[in-house]
Amino acid sequence: MARAKRKPLSFNTTLRNPNRIAGFLRVLCAYEGRILTNAVIKDICCDLLIQKLYVTNAVRRDPYWKQIYDSPDGVFTREEAEDILKASPQQHKEAGFDAGWPSRFDTWYKLIMEFGFCYYEMHAPIEISPLGKMLVSAYEEEPVNDALIQNVFLNAMARFQTSTPFRRNASQNVPLILLLQVIRLLKEDPEENGAGVFRKEISLFLCWPDGDAQALYRYIKQLRAEHGFHYSSEYIYERCLELFTDARHPDPDSLRSYIKMSKLLVETTDEYIRKMRMTGVISLRGNGRFLDFNSFEKDKIQYLLDHYDGTCVPYEGTSSEDRRAFCRYISRMDPKLFEKAVLSEEKEADASERKRETLRHYAAEYSEEKLREELELTYRGTSQDEMLKFIDAPARLEFLTSIALVKYLKGVSVTPNYPVDDEGLPRFTARGGMADIECRDSSCYGLVEVTLMTGAAQQTEHEMTSISDHLKKAASEQETYTLAVFAAPILQERALDYMDYMNDRKLKSSRCGGITAMKISEMVGRFREAGTLKGLERTDII
Repeated sequence: MARAKRKPLSFNTTLRNPNRIAGFLRVLCAYEGRILTNAVIKDICCDLLIQKLYVTNAVRRDPYWKQIYDSPDGVFTREEAEDILKASPQQHKEAGFDAGWPSRFDTWYKLIMEFGFCYYEMHAPIEISPLGKMLVSAYEEEPVNDALIQNVFLNAMARFQTSTPFRRNASQNVPLILLLQVIRLLKEDPEENGAGVFRKEISLFLCWPDGDAQALYRYIKQLRAEHGFHYSSEYIYERCLELFTDARHPDPDSLRSYIKMSKLLVETTDEYIRKMRMTGVISLRGNGRFLDFNSFEKDKIQYLLDHYDGTCVPYEGTSSEDRRAFCRYISRMDPKLFEKAVLSEEKEADASERKRETLRHYAAEYSEEKLREELELTYRGTSQDEMLKFIDAPARLEFLTSIALVKYLKGVSVTPNYPVDDEGLPRFTARGGMADIECRDSSCYGLVEVTLMTGAAQQTEHEMTSISDHLKKAASEQETYTLAVFAAPILQERALDYMDYMNDRKLKSSRCGGITAMKISEMVGRFREAGTLKGLERTDII
């Protein structure tokens, strides 16, 4: 067997979003216990296409298929899914899998298996671990249980290591624990700024050979002493290449062909930050320039530092038994990591004030053009903002909407209901049973609901019915005038018809303005022209 070589830590970027990982795993759950064959893989691939969890270039090129894919209510038939597979040959090969779609399947699911959520190999039964079933269960809740999903990933990342039977890497560390240990050392050092790890220093973590947090801390201190925080990308890249210099690679230049600067410092670093933030114990500081402890989860952080030393569990080979043993190890559940963070009344008040401070800060910092662009990117495109790109689109939509409300509605108290980290940034969306955002001034109380859902059934049955219920309840409880705003990328006629019916028959009165709908692309202009909370009722201002 060839000796493993050292290489940078790299997470597969095929499935970035936790809910996307859960969605793919949910499809696999339907095949639990089935023997994995190419025929079963074909069925799984068809299911992923039918559920629109994956789209091929052939779909984008074919007008008929593209119309079905783009329509929120469009559904591919099984026959159409099979035709799409045939029209989309995959030039792809993974070890142990035939070229084409079987290898594409392994690319999708390998990271899910590395996290301990499932186990599969050709000609063996598909297995879903209890941890994986918990993830799917949280995903299937209505609404999605984001807090539980976060804890599932924390449980996995507490043991996830650079060297596994699935990826042969001579580097030996547990990335999350190494990060927490180094942050603790930096925060305990009175000569440092207390803000944690600088973004450009993340590349060092990706390339570090072992779990020696003290050595990495000293290395970072030395770089800071020499250069402050003014590292160039080229400088950090050279330091990373030096970390791989050994008897096998005595010349750093020999490494440039497989360690690319742009990938290491951008794509791989971004994915590392996403995975660390998925655990809930890491916050972004300084507009995304630093990674630090989320102090609202200090009990979990202390528990991890006390009980997880970052030592890798050795797996000598890549055999079926080695792989199964690692999956059993990483999927073992630690009840302490699933405990809800209990905040004192003082901390709860601090979280609420931090949320308000953050909204005021970005309301002053973001221009109208910036808000318009970033709101559009929640449903069309990808944000390149160094902080916003690490907030999932649904939560980012609630965050940006709250910022716009603070910016343009004078004298209005804006209270989004998403949970935040200690920087006031959303961890995930507002939970069910309450409005996304509540607004209040001296004469009016408003509810704001925003969604990325674009289907007629989704907007009508999931959104409008909830808004109606929330508004009726608010109108009966509030002493002031009440109203509601609904915003989505597009507005479906069926949802608007339901809104008009509810406004005419159930909601509008001398004390209630009913529901007003607008497109997300219109929101900033509507808020600016309205100027007041009650002004949001007007439909003639844009």
